[in-house]
Amino acid sequence: MADTIRLGGLTVALTRKDVKHVHLSVHPPDGRVTLVAPLATRTDVARAYALSRLGWIRQKQASLQGQERETPRQFVERESHFLWGRRRLLSVVEKDVKPFVQLGHRKITLTVRPGSGRVQRAKVMHEWHKALLHEAVPPLLRKWEAKLGVRVAGYFLQRMKTRWGGCNHRSGTIRLNTELVKKPKDLLEYVVVHELAHLVEPTHSERFVELMTRHYPAWRVARAELNELPLAAEVWRE
Repeated sequence: MADTIRLGGLTVALTRKDVKHVHLSVHPPDGRVTLVAPLATRTDVARAYALSRLGWIRQKQASLQGQERETPRQFVERESHFLWGRRRLLSVVEKDVKPFVQLGHRKITLTVRPGSGRVQRAKVMHEWHKALLHEAVPPLLRKWEAKLGVRVAGYFLQRMKTRWGGCNHRSGTIRLNTELVKKPKDLLEYVVVHELAHLVEPTHSERFVELMTRHYPAWRVARAELNELPLAAEVWRE
């Protein structure tokens, strides 16, 4: 059951689920508010609860609005780029060969054809990012499939504007945001575990929380760190 609560200019998305307690959340990066309540909860009761937490909601939203954001990348010489949580300088080489990327000690070298523009350079970097993720993800899947007792039918990498990952419980597949290549590897692992746990429990129920807490005790810390890191120029959300 879904409903909407309005508190002045604030909108709270109310969802009723088979849970014992109320869960109020403010989600990055835009500060949307959700309230998950037990199935029998009346709308006026949920509204009163949200109203009692209005100060906390406003505080969380203000914190998100002040969060650091990356400026759009231009893919030019000595521009900063993040890779696995570390800042590296970009070096651009123009050469009449098939474009490629090399990782050095403290820099990333992007070799492109003479006259290539931002779009072409971005595409080359994006393909490189996907290749790095295709190296990092399978070992994590094998590790956590064994721990959680699940089997992944397949995974997909893609740009996603609203999530870090996704799970299709019926098909047994998961999706991962290619922006994760810019974050520390332990945060990639957290997202993988999160999505694999959804193969066991599709919703963010108390069972899901218990599952995450049992197998990945630091999941709340990882989630908070992921949401506090600089956001991309586009809007991203877990």
